[in-house]
Amino acid sequence: PISDVSSDLKIEVGTSSFALHKFPLVSRSGRIRKLLIDAKDTKISRINLSSAPGGPEAFELAAKFCYGINVEITLSNVAMLRCISHYLEMAEEFAENNLEARTEAYLKDMVVPNISSTIAVLHRCESLLPISEEINLVNRLINAMANNACKEQLTSGLLKLDHNFPSKAIPNMEPETPSDWWGKSLAVLNIDFFQRVLLAIKSKGLRQDMICKILINYTHNSLQSLIVRDHHFVKGSLLELELQKKQRVIVEAIVSLLPTQSRKSPVPMAFLSSLLKTAISSSVSTSCRSDLERRTGLQLDQAILEDILIPANSHGNNHTAMYDTESILRIFSIFLNLDDDDDDEDNRLRDESEMAYDFDSPGSPKQSSILKVSKLLDSYLAEVALDTNLSPSKFIALAELLPDHARIISDALYRSVDIFLKVHPNIKDSERYRLCKTIDCQKLSQEACSHAAQNERLPVQMAVQVLYFEQIRLRNAMNGGHNQLFFGAINGQFPQRSSSGAASGAISPRDNYASVRRENRELKLEVARMRMRLTDLEKDHVSMKQELVRSHPANKLFKSFTKKLSKLNSLFRINNLKPIGGKANSESRFLFQRRRHYSVS
Repeated sequence: PISDVSSDLKIEVGTSSFALHKFPLVSRSGRIRKLLIDAKDTKISRINLSSAPGGPEAFELAAKFCYGINVEITLSNVAMLRCISHYLEMAEEFAENNLEARTEAYLKDMVVPNISSTIAVLHRCESLLPISEEINLVNRLINAMANNACKEQLTSGLLKLDHNFPSKAIPNMEPETPSDWWGKSLAVLNIDFFQRVLLAIKSKGLRQDMICKILINYTHNSLQSLIVRDHHFVKGSLLELELQKKQRVIVEAIVSLLPTQSRKSPVPMAFLSSLLKTAISSSVSTSCRSDLERRTGLQLDQAILEDILIPANSHGNNHTAMYDTESILRIFSIFLNLDDDDDDEDNRLRDESEMAYDFDSPGSPKQSSILKVSKLLDSYLAEVALDTNLSPSKFIALAELLPDHARIISDALYRSVDIFLKVHPNIKDSERYRLCKTIDCQKLSQEACSHAAQNERLPVQMAVQVLYFEQIRLRNAMNGGHNQLFFGAINGQFPQRSSSGAASGAISPRDNYASVRRENRELKLEVARMRMRLTDLEKDHVSMKQELVRSHPANKLFKSFTKKLSKLNSLFRINNLKPIGGKANSESRFLFQRRRHYSVS
């Protein structure tokens, strides 16, 4: 500071040094006063405050305050000034209206009532640990934020109530998540502070959908910031391992903050899928991965193909399968309730009223959900079948996963199996037979049956089975019972196919209408096919008649006589005579008439 009096105290903070005077500092700072009193050397002129929170910047502002210079308190420096005032013991007992009281007043009036201001100050506290924790500043800010969030939720609920039952007109109702929504500001916090904030907000009763929005926004921003955009980035380097570790910490923390597992969870399926893909690539813990797989399985009927195409963690191995089929197998098993998980804690988390179902029980899920999942699995099989590194055992396990009644038409499964056999020509005969056994030939369309009957990649047993069912289909069509073959009335003839009464009873009117339309299309195709068969039979009938005419005994006699005539003609040529049938003399004319007689006969 500018002064006519030379400095008598030098204070070092980090790499900076301040030439100051003892009297202004001692009058407001209890810490500096104690250091000078406790010093044995009364002529001490140097003090080291290397552990001062906020470093040289915070100490400079505190020193100016001691000299009576006006220091403006803002959102960016209030946390730093509050911590340095505690460190220097600038309390009211040493001077009236000291720095500690000034910062406390600012926090109370300007920071605590506003959520966005609280988040900004809390973010500054991250670099002021552990002092900010010692003075309970972090907990105060987190609790204030949770209280304000719940107050805002209550206010918005009352506004909606007034909007639905207005006592007076509301000109402009604020949207639920405006562009300056405070939930987006939480992305600036590190994962530890964010986790504490979310736990406090959840304990105060914030809605689950709002918590999901906060989690999605934070996850997107925090993981995007870890993406390396350097083209010279080397896989397996220390940088990659460090980024992978940060990703793992973030994903595990986010998963622990997700709402309770349920089939009606507000967490979007796309978000769960992205979390699971990141979790696998960053090698998270087994419990975290199982949690994500269970959540995905519970909401599998909301998924699309892109959601379940999870890349495998190859670790640089070129012979590893492209997709993680084991995770998908577990996810589909969870949806079908085929997991034999006896863990007590997991069973406690599961909502039995929503999860513990059997597809053959009256409380089974809607048929539409089952059909969605079956179509999803067939699409997935067609995609992974192109992977040359996928083992047949894993593909067969996926193909055998769904129960018989989960598919109305098996064309998509047949197409997937055909693709797999084409890409994997060296598959064992036993595996080929087991794979084709998953296809229900009774549920193949006309086009699929025609293709399968001529498909050389299929085992002979399946081709015979397809032809056999085609014959039964034709017979039933001629007897007027075509629809029995496709929709289960023929199950008495094939006892190995178990039917599900609950599944058929769960068909909705829309599904029933679609089934009837499908029946009509199949019947039209069968009638057209019958017409073609009838045309072929007529052609066969004509050809058989012609063959019978050729095989008549009179025709055989004519052929033998023709051979004899050809021999006679050759003899005539040798003896320089005119061939039979010429007009040379009466004898030849007689022979010609005899040949004509035999020809006519």
